[in-house]
Amino acid sequence: MASTATCTTTCSNNGPTEFIIPDFFSDFRYPMRLNPHCDVVSRACEEWLCSEAHLVEPQKTRYTSLLPGYFASSCYPDADAFHLQVCADFLGWSFTVDDWLEIERSDINDAWGIRDCCMSAYRDPVNFQTDRYTGKMCKSYFGRYRETGGPGCTERFIHAMDLWFISAAKEVDNRAKGHVNDVESYIELRRDLSGCKSCFALIEFVNQIDLPDEVVSHPVIKALEEATNDFVSWSNDIFSYNQEQSHNSTHNLVAVLMLDQGLDLQGAIDRCGQLCRISLQRFEENRAVLPSWGEETDKDVAIYVLGLQNWIAGPLQWSFTSARYFGKDAQIVKRDRTVKLLPKRPS
Repeated sequence: MASTATCTTTCSNNGPTEFIIPDFFSDFRYPMRLNPHCDVVSRACEEWLCSEAHLVEPQKTRYTSLLPGYFASSCYPDADAFHLQVCADFLGWSFTVDDWLEIERSDINDAWGIRDCCMSAYRDPVNFQTDRYTGKMCKSYFGRYRETGGPGCTERFIHAMDLWFISAAKEVDNRAKGHVNDVESYIELRRDLSGCKSCFALIEFVNQIDLPDEVVSHPVIKALEEATNDFVSWSNDIFSYNQEQSHNSTHNLVAVLMLDQGLDLQGAIDRCGQLCRISLQRFEENRAVLPSWGEETDKDVAIYVLGLQNWIAGPLQWSFTSARYFGKDAQIVKRDRTVKLLPKRPS
């Protein structure tokens, strides 16, 4: 990732009107790959998402344009069609739930209700019954997950999702109370709220491996996961900032840096870019000191670490292909790196 050249943000009398994102691509070292089952799985995922979430226009177009099948194909390029489908459906579900919690609801009881329903579905996807669309969707994709998922990665997925729901509820409560995190507490919350931890369990699932506890608890593995999580989170906060500021949301590292450290918008964007570069450096430094657990386990560890690498490249590739952050201008933003600020919506 090339160094961020600090640029003067274009301003109006009322503040900045645009900002410049870091150059993520000039010297990006990891290949951006796409699963060969992408097209077939994407079509099936769109049908599943529209049916199970009971989507009607304009929500139908909104969520299918986010390309959950492409996202999964970018992050799990070696998965077979069955396992890729589970990942795509999970990611499609996560888009709907994320937006529902972040944009449409502000009641902490709603957030806890979704958590209780979905956690019950994970624990017993066959026998648990619910009328909630979110819970039914969990039963669908996680029932398929359990067909081949090992016991270790199954528990890791469930635990990671519980962390996600708890952090999502905290964020709903913070938003309702007008509370803004400082940088340190935001980083701690964001590592759970990114959703990366459950997606890392899916690396084991798609590759049909189940890492032993002494591997997943090792400090080097934890450091590799954290570096990946941070890169995904901080780059995502740069890409999503425009939409979030238009909704008056401060759950974003860019906004937190501006409020907590007094940076202007471009300065906060540049700082996020610096943190992304540091995350990539941490990933490579820890990869270089991976210990050995024996020949067979080391093969699985190598597969897992490659999966983390794919999770660095995959979201970056998807962010400039889907309409999630930049709409129809994604390729223009990728080329020119200039983002024009959206007007703020009424609170």
